[in-house]
Formats: sequence, structure tokens, C-alpha cells
Amino acid sequence: MADERDSRTAVDGIDTGTPHSARVWNYWLGGKDNFEADRRLGATVEELYPQITEIARASRAFQARAVRYLAGEAGVRQFLDLGTGLPTANATHEVAQSVVPAARVVYVDNDPIVLAHARALLSSRPEGATDYVHADLTDAQTVLREAARTLDLERPVAVMVLSTLGHVADPDEAAALLRSYLDALPAGSWLMLCDTVETPETRAGSDEYASGGAMPYISRPKEIMATFADGLDLVEPGFGSISLWRPDGPVTGEPVDQWGFVAAKR
Repeated sequence: MADERDSRTAVDGIDTGTPHSARVWNYWLGGKDNFEADRRLGATVEELYPQITEIARASRAFQARAVRYLAGEAGVRQFLDLGTGLPTANATHEVAQSVVPAARVVYVDNDPIVLAHARALLSSRPEGATDYVHADLTDAQTVLREAARTLDLERPVAVMVLSTLGHVADPDEAAALLRSYLDALPAGSWLMLCDTVETPETRAGSDEYASGGAMPYISRPKEIMATFADGLDLVEPGFGSISLWRPDGPVTGEPVDQWGFVAAKR
């Protein structure tokens, strides 16, 4: 019976019957790289918490603005994108290399379907470089060892943790994980982070998401999220809704419940 189930739900080693965050996120972005289980859960959460699709799009827009800032004004040449998800327009390497063609980018994710799309992630301008590490972002030792094939970890690196730290439920463990990356990098490195802040609506959405079989993703109070920048120098406008972080134009509508920051290691 188990073999029969495996043949129905596995595609090239991918469990298509269990929702995965990268594929559900892809569904919310309007992508096609997802399966019925992902779409079913995504639609259920969206019905309960309609802002989730706006959050997904706002997160991608924040990523592009922050990468442009780091590659341009801040002079960053290396990026470590943790929990990158499936390839989309304005991926990190595309944005960074549009500003600095020699930028080097390493993507990290643990979903086999992202691995299957790694070739799209690895496209790069000849002056720069991109690489993909198939690993869990919580295994910082492995990630950093593999990333060192492409990045010079003796020089500043921008660590990107976007809409993923909610998978680490314990706030102390989440803070320790961030520190394990930053402690391995020199002064002048950066942390770019965003996640969903806790409200009654986002908490209900998180509960529904977890009950649907995906790896739980929790929202956090703003006060706890703000501590993830302790010891770092926040870039203006500081910690707040990503809708308000250096927007390209006037902000219409209510700021999204996804908050974040960009901060430098001293």
C-alpha cells in the first residue's frame, strides 16, 4: 500500500501530496510551479486571510528594492539568499547584477522542486557568479561551507532571510540561527529580514496553514522581531512594514502585516 501511495504522490523524488512552503508561496504569487495540495492549502489560507497574496507580492518587491540598495548605495557584492523559493522575475541575482554585473549570489533551499529549477537560478552575467545549495537554512554550518565555493566569506556578505524565519518557532533559536550566520561573516556584512507580524488575523492564517499539512509557519509580535536586529545598525526607515521600506512610489492602501529591516554588522 505504501508503494502505491508513493507512485501516486512522488514526482522525481518530490512529494506532491504534501504542501510545501516554496510551492504554496509560488501559488500566492500567481505562479504555476505548484501541485494540487499546495493550491488547496493556499486557497484555504487566502480565504481566511486575504492579505496573504498581497504580502507575497510585497515581499518580492521589498526584496528587489533592498537588493538594489545594497548593491548600489551600500556597495555589496555578495548575497546569500536563504530559503529562496522558486525562481521568479527579479530574482536576487538579476537585480544585483543589473546594478553590479560582478555580483555573486548563492541561493539556498531544501525543496526538491527548487533543486529541479536550479538551472534557472544559476543563470548569471559572465562578470559575476551564481550558485545553488540544496540544504536546510537551519544547518548554517553546511550552508556556509557550500556557499564558500562561490562567496568569499572573508569579505562582506548580505544574508537574506525573507518570509522564512517563521519556520523556526522558538524565538531564541531563531535569533541564534541568525547569529550563527552573522558571526561567520566580517564587519560590513548585512542582514535583510522580513516576516509576518502577529495579529489575530495572521495567527489564524498560521494555524490554518499548519493544520493543512505544511511545515508550520508562525507569526511573531513586533517586539520580538525587532530584537533580531540587536547589535546591528538599521538602515532608515528602520523596522516596519515592508510596504513602507523605501517605496518606489506613493503607498496606497494599508501597509501589509509583513515587517522587516535591512541592517549592517558593525
